[in-house]
Amino acid sequence: MSSQCGDGRVGVAVLGSTGSIGRQTLNVIDEHLDRFRVVALAARVASERFLDQVVRYGPEIAAVFESTPVFRERIGSVVYGGDGLVAASTHPSVDIVVVASSGHAAIIPTIRALELGKTVALANKETLVCAGEIIAPLVAASGTPIRPIDSEHCAIWQALDGSPVDQVARIILTASGGPFRTVPATKLAQVTAAEALAHPTWSMGDKITIDSATLMNKGLEIIEAHWLFSLPYEQIEVVVHPESVVHSLVEFIDSGHTAQLGLPDMRVPIQYALTYPERMKLTTRRLDLAEVGALHFERPDADRFPALRIAREAGIVGRTYPTVLSAADDEAVRAFLAGDLRFVDIPAAVEIVLEKHQPADVTLESIWEADRWARTAAGEAVTAMRSRRR
Repeated sequence: MSSQCGDGRVGVAVLGSTGSIGRQTLNVIDEHLDRFRVVALAARVASERFLDQVVRYGPEIAAVFESTPVFRERIGSVVYGGDGLVAASTHPSVDIVVVASSGHAAIIPTIRALELGKTVALANKETLVCAGEIIAPLVAASGTPIRPIDSEHCAIWQALDGSPVDQVARIILTASGGPFRTVPATKLAQVTAAEALAHPTWSMGDKITIDSATLMNKGLEIIEAHWLFSLPYEQIEVVVHPESVVHSLVEFIDSGHTAQLGLPDMRVPIQYALTYPERMKLTTRRLDLAEVGALHFERPDADRFPALRIAREAGIVGRTYPTVLSAADDEAVRAFLAGDLRFVDIPAAVEIVLEKHQPADVTLESIWEADRWARTAAGEAVTAMRSRRR
């Protein structure tokens, strides 16, 4: 990749720099400061962590989605709101935009970066789940594929290794099964937030950890994979793999399988997205298969994990259903963490909202409207479900 930075290093923008993926991205850059330079940092709010990052990396632009007077006093050059995220993703010195923020705020900055031909390394799920119909044509026109950071999609990307779609029989996304894979179904209604946040293999933010426990996360990944790899939904499957060593697989039409393996460490797919097609050293634990001993695989329990079915159906029907799926799940998870909804009611609330939705064709305006409607409808569903339990 040719760098636009004057010193020859690759310029990187990190959207969502204070979150888990954002911090790990900066950790990877720290190991390769001779190769990369932080040009732009963006976060939702001006937290102390973000202020520390700005002081440490000295980006050319710092952006916060929500303005605060304290930030304006302490840091001189800053852009606020959605315009700030766009300014960060489109800065002339930026070569790679790491989209590590959560939520729909990343959609427009991603679109603008793609329109300018910048490389996008994507960890944000909502971007493709909600706006895949808008983004896929931009990616095709640019000729520069999105570099996926999710461990599963990065594994598929590596396993495909440029193979044409017509040579692929199916792709298989792996799921750990979360902390309740073997818990009796009769006990799931009593699951606490603390128990649900105790993921067996990955350290992630609260929202994605709960989504992993319900398997909604894997359902959203099915929709993402559809757009990333241009495959129909019937060629995208999920298998539960508790060890989280095989990050995903590709089955080719000759029945051969290619898998990507490694110990759980998000810095590995982050670094690959930054350095592709090269590989560079990374300070991390190494996989010892003899120490692991055995790898196990099983089909997802459709009764235990209805979110997987719900998400797949929303992806297949398309239009604004995936946006409603994402927004309703966000509100349902928020209600569960607040103690207002049972764990088993998270997918039930999402399905209630989806059944009420009147879909529209996908535009930026319809995405925002569907998001607003879904959040209101989800709140109503949570209130109704809570009332019935009393």
